[in-house]
Amino acid sequence: MTEPRARLFLPLTILIAILAVSTASIFIRFAQNDGVPSLVIAALRLTFATLMLAPVALTQHRDEIRRFTRNEIMLGAGSGIFLAVHFATWISSLEYTSVASSVVFVSTGPLWVALLSPILLKEHLARTAMLGLALSIVGGAIIGLSDACVWDGRLSCPALQDILQGRTAWGNFLALAGAWSVTGYLIIGRKLRTTGGMSLVPYIFLAYGMAAMVLIAVMLASGNSPFGFGPQTYGWIFLLAAIPQLIGHSTYNWALKYLPAALVAVTTLGEPVGSAILAFFILDETPTHATIIGGVFILAGIYLASRKNPHPALSPREKGKSF
Repeated sequence: MTEPRARLFLPLTILIAILAVSTASIFIRFAQNDGVPSLVIAALRLTFATLMLAPVALTQHRDEIRRFTRNEIMLGAGSGIFLAVHFATWISSLEYTSVASSVVFVSTGPLWVALLSPILLKEHLARTAMLGLALSIVGGAIIGLSDACVWDGRLSCPALQDILQGRTAWGNFLALAGAWSVTGYLIIGRKLRTTGGMSLVPYIFLAYGMAAMVLIAVMLASGNSPFGFGPQTYGWIFLLAAIPQLIGHSTYNWALKYLPAALVAVTTLGEPVGSAILAFFILDETPTHATIIGGVFILAGIYLASRKNPHPALSPREKGKSF
């Protein structure tokens, strides 16, 4: 697909990515209900995704993969390691802190991308995009805190000291590490997809494959096994790999060729909004008022961030190259 045509489809593809990634919490919930540990779910998710990519990557993109330079392999593997660390730390944080606090800290990912992009990628966001970033982070915080705060005539939230001490502090740090690692994942992806001109399938095959190997090692080190579950359970994890990972994450990685990393990071905050909508129809879970308000902030932020953002020129290597 040529660059002008790709840009025409960007809004639609970002919407598809948000909807696809939003199904992750649904499939994870179903798998967890069948007794699958979270680290096993994460490891199998990336393993299944890599295996599904392998036939296409190793046949249609074999020549490009053979031409990978040592630097490209190192960067692609690094991106995969960051992705694995993101899943491992964020999932592990839920064992020590509340879902609310975890979501708040992991949702700071776009902020770190925006702070580091001018330094590492020489990309600067417009003022409207920065405002959109701020609105989206506020919306994520509102959604994250909605389960922790109680309204009984007045708003009552956890004390700051409860967030910054003991097991809770460790869990919050793990969630923050999840935000830092997804920052590395997106920044490296942006660099390889633009400056490096790496095609989509070879890049995600390398990144997902490395993430799968790291997560398998972590899973085994934690004493978990990927075996012994029923066909339906593996079916949920297969769907998790096919829809949120291969369609959702891969679409974000496709967009990294055409959009600044910080903007792609902002759009990922649409996931809790999509998840709330899907949970309403599939799990019969009614979103709280705070979730709806936070969702409005996030959607407004995504809209502002996506307006009038300059797109860097393509590198000589990728001009005229389809994905």
